Amino acid sequence: MSDEQRPQRPPRQPGPWRPGVKRPGPYGRPAYPGGGPRPWASRRTIPTRGIGLIAEGEEIIAGRRPVEEAFVARRDLVKLLVVPQRRDALQQIVLHATAVRIPIIEVEGAVIGQLAGFDGHQGVALVVRRRPDAAPEEILARAVARGEAPFIVALDGVEDPQNFGSMIRSAEAVGVHGIMIGSTGAAPLSPAAIKASAGAVEHLLVARVDNLADELTALRLRGIRVVGAEAEAAQTYREADLRGPICLVIGAEGKGLSPAVRRRIDLFVRIPMAGRVASLNAAVAGSVLLFEILGQRPAPVNVARSVPSPELAMSAAEPVDAAPEVVADAGDEPLPGLGG
Repeated sequence: MSDEQRPQRPPRQPGPWRPGVKRPGPYGRPAYPGGGPRPWASRRTIPTRGIGLIAEGEEIIAGRRPVEEAFVARRDLVKLLVVPQRRDALQQIVLHATAVRIPIIEVEGAVIGQLAGFDGHQGVALVVRRRPDAAPEEILARAVARGEAPFIVALDGVEDPQNFGSMIRSAEAVGVHGIMIGSTGAAPLSPAAIKASAGAVEHLLVARVDNLADELTALRLRGIRVVGAEAEAAQTYREADLRGPICLVIGAEGKGLSPAVRRRIDLFVRIPMAGRVASLNAAVAGSVLLFEILGQRPAPVNVARSVPSPELAMSAAEPVDAAPEVVADAGDEPLPGLGG
């Protein structure tokens, strides 16, 4: 049979999912009702109940270490959110929540990610009463109470929450009495920043001020030197005298210090660079300077920098006769209880 005599099949029309045909939706995936890519990795629909898990006047702390530090700092606790698949790894946290008698609510990881704004929450979050901002006077009062020269950090427009959290962590590690940040143009104390601080923010005063330049002027009138980093400064941070009452100012990423703040600086120092990278990010540069200041300050006397672990804090709590209140999340199937 010749090719002319063979029955010819009609040409197959390419369907919407065949190769070579652009699929609807970004990245070759189907579009979702809201338009654009699906924002969360979970295949199940995020329950609308997650919207009501945080009331007005409350905030969320996500991540294992930040939750542990919130327990140690005796925050005003409201409820614990936990992913049931992670309960074995989070057993100590769940037991401590039981000891302090707060509800334990089982939710999907996507719900915690939606509330916290990031995915690295490790399957646990704590809802607490929102802590009011501290005042600059409280920072100075803490220095007086410790019998130390004031040691303050001021952040001038740091916008990245990771840099913000890392600065908080380094500041707490070197014994800073408090941090001042401007009310505009700066990163908020978000769950992502708290996670980046590894919970160090629970042990540090954070004051949000309306005008950072005016507050620096007030510190100078009290005899506190204001130090800033400058790439063209005459002195390196190792050559400078960084003893006594001091306020270290860290500028914004890419922009550095604002003109109004720059005029309040008493001493500029630079970090010498030996490699090809022109500069360090705000958190790294600030940490280098903070530890140099710590090295030039007298060692604190009878000040315990370590904090008890949540397990030790839990052992001091009263025994609980009743089982913890476990509230299963509204979903397709009931979730297993944590007490099992």
